[in-house]
Amino acid sequence: MQSNLMKGLVLAGAVSLSACATHTAHTGTTKADAPTAQAAGAAPVVPAAASVAPQERPEANLFIVFNEDLGRYYIFGDPELYRIYLDTDEVALTRAFIGDGPDGTSLIFGMNKEDTKRDGPMPAEKLYRGEVVPEGPFYGEVLKDGRYYVFFTWQDMADYLKQGEVPLTYTEIGVGPKGETVIYALNKETAKAGRPAAAIERFHKLHPQQAAPEQAAPAPAN
Repeated sequence: MQSNLMKGLVLAGAVSLSACATHTAHTGTTKADAPTAQAAGAAPVVPAAASVAPQERPEANLFIVFNEDLGRYYIFGDPELYRIYLDTDEVALTRAFIGDGPDGTSLIFGMNKEDTKRDGPMPAEKLYRGEVVPEGPFYGEVLKDGRYYVFFTWQDMADYLKQGEVPLTYTEIGVGPKGETVIYALNKETAKAGRPAAAIERFHKLHPQQAAPEQAAPAPAN
């Protein structure tokens, strides 16, 4: 396990908010008729090969929740499993490393059915430990101290795990599913775009706001 990766989790609360912004950013041809006969001596016509678009790589994910009461970090690579844990505080299948986290905390990796068939570390474990690097799109979150830290590039999340801070951010207060503050990590390039609309949309797709319960109409006065 890479010790530098783990130091960032302990220092998550030290995210530099001085660079944050609340709702601001730092920041043809036509086809000829076919001939009835091929001209003498002419080369045969070979149809051009159809171009095949490269297959888009699936999105890689890493979600981390710190349970302060239990002194455990719950880590997920499956968004659905992550959502179940957020809703129930429970995960049925896990791969645990007791005392292997920062300051003697434990690392609990949530497992889905596919993970149970693997012989060795799960993709989320490899990603968390820095053993692999996503080659396609990435989306990750860290939930700690009542705040969501959102990352839409792997490098930004890797830097956070190493350094424990996010120099450039875009912050929205009270927009989490339970009123939490949501902090979007930026870098010099992504900050140029201003508000990270795609990341915000991705966050709310994963955490849809629940409609407030309807209040009963007051009883008429006698």
